Amino acid sequence: MFRSGSRARHFASRIMRLQFLVVGVLIVLVTAGTLYASYDRVYSRAEDTSLTIARSVAVLPEVVRDVTKYAAMEDLDEKELASGELQRLANAILEQKQAYFVVITEDRGLRLSHPNPAELGQMVSTDPVGLDGVEAVSREHGTLGESVRAKVPVRNDAGQVIGEVSVGVTTQSLTGALLQSFSWIVLFALLAAGLATVAGRVTVRRLKRQTLGLEPTEIAQLVRDQQAVLYGVTEGVMGIGVDHRITVRNKAARQLLGLPHRTELQDVVGRHFESAGLDRRLVRAIKERDPAPVRLEVNGNSLIARVNDVNRAGLDLGQVVLLRDVTTIEALGTKLDAVQDMADALRAQRHEFANRMHAVLGLIDLGKIEQAEAYLREVMETGPKIAQVPGLEAIQDAYLSAFISAKAVRAHEQGIELRVSNQSMLYGQIASAHDAQDATAVLGNLLDNAFTAALRGTGKPWVEIDLLSEGTTLHLAVADSGPGITTTEDIFARDVSTGSHLGNEHGRGVGLPLIKRLAQARSGDVWIADPGAGTEGAVFAARLPAVLLEPAIPENNKIEGV
Repeated sequence: MFRSGSRARHFASRIMRLQFLVVGVLIVLVTAGTLYASYDRVYSRAEDTSLTIARSVAVLPEVVRDVTKYAAMEDLDEKELASGELQRLANAILEQKQAYFVVITEDRGLRLSHPNPAELGQMVSTDPVGLDGVEAVSREHGTLGESVRAKVPVRNDAGQVIGEVSVGVTTQSLTGALLQSFSWIVLFALLAAGLATVAGRVTVRRLKRQTLGLEPTEIAQLVRDQQAVLYGVTEGVMGIGVDHRITVRNKAARQLLGLPHRTELQDVVGRHFESAGLDRRLVRAIKERDPAPVRLEVNGNSLIARVNDVNRAGLDLGQVVLLRDVTTIEALGTKLDAVQDMADALRAQRHEFANRMHAVLGLIDLGKIEQAEAYLREVMETGPKIAQVPGLEAIQDAYLSAFISAKAVRAHEQGIELRVSNQSMLYGQIASAHDAQDATAVLGNLLDNAFTAALRGTGKPWVEIDLLSEGTTLHLAVADSGPGITTTEDIFARDVSTGSHLGNEHGRGVGLPLIKRLAQARSGDVWIADPGAGTEGAVFAARLPAVLLEPAIPENNKIEGV
């Protein structure tokens, strides 16, 4: 089932929101990481710059000279310091924009240079760690505000610490550098968001096209519906894609075609239909896209296969193969033929009986009572004239006796003599109506084939039936006066026509395979006892176990006292 566009848009909007959320989180994380890296990089560069300048200033000869001079003084003159060499040197460095401040102190921590002349001669506001003879880089808050500063000791020629050089960079300048980096980061983040939006729309459109605009829940429901349809029908269904590979098959198709189970490596799903072990006739129909029904014989079952092309909006989606087991239907058709023959025979006998009753009525109307009585007595003694079967009295079963009589009517109409062999001995009764259907189906088909063959012979046509009982097993044979079987083909194969019926009646060409399977289903068989070799008629034989009732033990064979 397909839903409206609003449901598809709802699905697309959810995908877009999810993509925006993921991309947004990624952008925030990347931006935060980049800012942290930029912050660390900017402060590291400021620390390195401050330390480099401080080291350079601390070793200048004029700095060492003047610091040594001022360190020896008890009192410092602020005016002299303001116009001194150290102040001019510090200002020159500041003018080059390399640092925010350069402060030089003597060994007591008194300032010898400072950006603010009022601070000259005053004690530094931060810890003068350089006077301890160590270099230090720190972030501190002094008279000029918060800054990143480097402190380096000034040493005389003897290596003694006589002062300190402190060079700093304000955090405001660092913040400016960070903001500049941040602007680039934001620009790239916006660009990434734009690209993500475009990619998201393209992805959603492609997804909608591939899913035919269906929601995930609808796709899941379609899969469940497909499984219900495939595995809920008794007919076999097999799908073949445009690449000629089998895409799906249900359980019925696997069983009907004798295919491997899906858990086995030889499973046909995913394989090319020509290499999947299918019947050659089915392969040819698939290759030629032939929609005509194809009759198959697989594992003793009769199948009808039909290949249908599948198209949607002019697009070739592949093929669907439908399989139906018609074994039972054909068997029922054969049994129905037998019933029809019996009905025809009864209709003919009813017509004959009506004619005889008219004869009796005429004799009575004429007052010839004695002739009417004699006529009735003759009818009772001889039975129907139209379908008398020599030797039928050897058949005590009512089903077979009536069926043979019915077949005798058809034989009589075709000018064929139908008789029961003198060696026939059938004293048992058929167990049930179902068993009678199987027995008459086999016997009826053999008789139909024999009638056809007898008419092709050169002499007077005849057909002979031989019936024997062995416990509950029925043995039967049918011989004819035809030319025999001259073909070398297996006449029990599906594609070989036996001409078992005259005209186009049901079952033409499929009777022998059907009755052979019917007999084999009862652990019996049907075979050619004598092909005739072209000089005499053929003899067909059949064995049907468990058709007759258990024979009763005659009274004179019972053991006394038992």
